[in-house]
Formats: sequence, structure tokens, C-alpha cells
Amino acid sequence: MDEQFLEATISIRGVIRRPDGTVLVVRRASDDGWELPGGRIRRNETVRDCLAREIDEETGLDVSVHNPIEATAWQNRSGRDRFAVYYRCTSDTTPVTLSDEHTDAEWIASGPACDRLSDPQATATARAVRADD
Repeated sequence: MDEQFLEATISIRGVIRRPDGTVLVVRRASDDGWELPGGRIRRNETVRDCLAREIDEETGLDVSVHNPIEATAWQNRSGRDRFAVYYRCTSDTTPVTLSDEHTDAEWIASGPACDRLSDPQATATARAVRADD
């Protein structure tokens, strides 16, 4: 058996929900695809600090980072390995201030959010919503 080990880029992402139950999705400037806010972890940075920093940098939101709800590995369309850990997050803040990485942001219901997101991100979003309900 030929085992191939994952050589992945690691990202930490947040499923951010407001008290009204809506979820934040952001549109990437690079390809117009929708995603959950988050990014890559720095050396010697805690995962929760990474996520809070990335969300603040990308959206200007102050969030509470709760428990992880999904971790998954996959290959993207370019054949590159990816590994992501998704955390349930909450925010009472509504206005979003986007970084240059994104062109749009929307607070939407979880169903339409899942329709816009990649399969791994949609699965994480659905699990976060079930955990909150």
C-alpha cells in the first residue's frame, strides 16, 4: 500500500454568527468566490489568537472564539493539499470593514451561506448552526 502523507497549507476559519442567527460570508478579491473569514497561523501563535487576529484584519469584527466544530483535509482545484480547522464564533458587532483581500461581505441565513461556500466550509457552517440550536 502506497501511503501519501498530507503536505498541506493550514488555515483557521471562523463560522461567525450574530444573535439573529445569520452567518458572515466574505467574497475573495482573487477569484470572487465566497468563504468564511480566517487565514493562516503564524509560528508561535495560538489558534484562537490567530483566528481573532485574522477576523479582525479581514472584517474589523471583534469576535468571541468558541470551540472547534470541524477539521478537514482536501485537495483544492489546483491539486494542492489543504487542512483547515473551523471554529464556532459569535459577534454582537454588525458593521464589517473589509480588508483588500475581500470585495464584499454579507450576513445571511445559514442555508444560503452553505450554498455559496465550498463543501468543507459548508459542512463546518452547518455543524456550527446545529451546535448553536
